[in-house]
Amino acid sequence: MKQLTRDWLNSADDDLITIKNLLNIPILTNIVAFHSQQAIEKTIKAIIEEFGISTIKTHNLQTLWMEIEEVIPLKINELIISELDRLYIDSRYPGDLGLMPNGKPSLDEAEMYFHEALKVKEQAEAFLSEHTKLQ
Repeated sequence: MKQLTRDWLNSADDDLITIKNLLNIPILTNIVAFHSQQAIEKTIKAIIEEFGISTIKTHNLQTLWMEIEEVIPLKINELIISELDRLYIDSRYPGDLGLMPNGKPSLDEAEMYFHEALKVKEQAEAFLSEHTKLQ
């Protein structure tokens, strides 16, 4: 596995660790949502790096997903990916970080986002590990 691929995955791990520490704090569900989006984005960018798929510069998960879906058989929840894409990532004010169009996500939604991010990363790492063994 390329070092830059590993660096992307390690950065996604940082987001997942952050989420684990914040997950049950109701006032921080927006931060959980933001870090869930970031963990998925970094995981997909790790795959893009490993396979040299594209040089696309975007934070949009659906766009990134389309870049890799032919290469790696990840199972994703497209509804969750769509919801996370609605985050206001380019925040101008601290209060906007991780807000969905209707405000902060519920605790249940935050947990759902976290589990999706964790699932995507685990699948990607398993695939990349197997790919590395075959080389």
